[in-house]
Amino acid sequence: MKLSSLRIITNEIKNLVPFYEKITGLPAKWYTNDFAEITTDGSNLAIASTRTLSLFGNDFAEAASNKSVIIEFRVADVDDQYAKIKDLLNDIIQEPTTMPWGNRSLLFRDPEGNLVNFFTPVSAEAAERFN
Repeated sequence: MKLSSLRIITNEIKNLVPFYEKITGLPAKWYTNDFAEITTDGSNLAIASTRTLSLFGNDFAEAASNKSVIIEFRVADVDDQYAKIKDLLNDIIQEPTTMPWGNRSLLFRDPEGNLVNFFTPVSAEAAERFN
């Protein structure tokens, strides 16, 4: 089994997709006005409007209500990435900090309050976990 993607449901797809394009430096592929994906080396970040919920026959998800998931991106150099995107961020939870498990992490919220972590493995043990 392979995790293929993570999907964010949003009321503001026209704002959220460009935010993720800017912070990742990756273009989104729009499939419809209500669904786009940003493809990374390992998986996809899908972003869909709340209008897509009706396709599943129910409004089972609520936009801008995540309180338990952190969207994580491994980056080559978290300090360098932070310097590039800090002016785009309105809610920085933690500036780049080396964590006890060997990752250097930047934690912030996207415009809808979802937690996002950019990290770089900096200890030998952490780097080995990702190779």
